[in-house]
Amino acid sequence: MAVLKRIHHLDVLAFYWCMARKRRVFFTNVSRKVSFTADGPFYALIAALLYFYDQSQWLIALLSAFLLERCLYFLAKNSFKRHRPAEALDNFKSFIRPSDHFSFPSGHTSGAFLIAYFLSEWIPELNVCWYFWALNIAFSRVFLGVHFPTDTVMGAVLGSGCAFIAIGVLIG
Repeated sequence: MAVLKRIHHLDVLAFYWCMARKRRVFFTNVSRKVSFTADGPFYALIAALLYFYDQSQWLIALLSAFLLERCLYFLAKNSFKRHRPAEALDNFKSFIRPSDHFSFPSGHTSGAFLIAYFLSEWIPELNVCWYFWALNIAFSRVFLGVHFPTDTVMGAVLGSGCAFIAIGVLIG
């Protein structure tokens, strides 16, 4: 338990460091727009493109990866029940209203890294772009005040891991 308390302490320090940046208002405004891109319609568009271009093997892999990721995400969210920064920290209010109660792991980050990994395998020429986008999703969730940094790190691990497994099993 002492290790978890130490990790949480370091996480809170990193969170407050992000909140203390000179350009926090700018980062928050940009974060609203960036975070919106991971709300889901972009993922549906990718699935539609895979269907349209008759890439059924990739479409099945994508849907399988998301099914695995969502199951593990909900299991983790409801098992760890980590409070979001606005509930865990005194005198802090997040900049948006989160869609659920708990913060660990970050679902937006998990989905973004799943897509980044997936698209990097499907269209590797743009892998820097995909991961730049996913990393910005992770940062946006912290700058919006709805996640601690480790929430986004574990979201990235979860999303990437699920994409890795689905592609490895279904694409080979």
